[in-house]
Amino acid sequence: PTDITGALNGQILQPKIKHRFRVTVLNFGNIPNLVDFTRQVASVGRPNESYGSTPVHSYNNIIYYANKPEWQPITVTLRDDITNRVSSLVGAQRQKQMNHYTQSAAISHTNYKFTMRIQTLDGSMNTLNTLEDWKLEGCYIESANYGDSSYDSSDPMTIELSIRYDNATQGNEIVESAINTALGTAITAAGALLG
Repeated sequence: PTDITGALNGQILQPKIKHRFRVTVLNFGNIPNLVDFTRQVASVGRPNESYGSTPVHSYNNIIYYANKPEWQPITVTLRDDITNRVSSLVGAQRQKQMNHYTQSAAISHTNYKFTMRIQTLDGSMNTLNTLEDWKLEGCYIESANYGDSSYDSSDPMTIELSIRYDNATQGNEIVESAINTALGTAITAAGALLG
């Protein structure tokens, strides 16, 4: 049995369901209708963060401190539709990153990087309730795999993208950060007045 509130003892909380999600992108490629990307997503990874560590040796012990965090690439699998809309979108984004015909690249990363949102939904029909909201910033295509063709398969063709990104925030981290900053400023100001 599951309970959405967790108020009843002995019941587990309803887990999030894997297939209730959507992915949206901003500034991806140069085609305005980005809904084609969203509706052709077959699967997507969730952000994965790792910290390296540095050992500090002392007389009889070793302690560690965390290094800078690094976000690991995620994989997005797209169904390659018969209108070529998705493959055109991916091609346009790849061209922004590197024009293979003219052998020229973007002057600045801001010219080709895009934003991606990965939202976990609750499955409602009439209202859109988001259970989890990841915002990935500074994204670019690290690799694009167009798969293969095969006489012995009726599976849909797919395009598999490895997405590298600079930072990821979850839910209301930006709002909470702003609130904490405002609180910190207020406490500092109050301390100055009292001091």
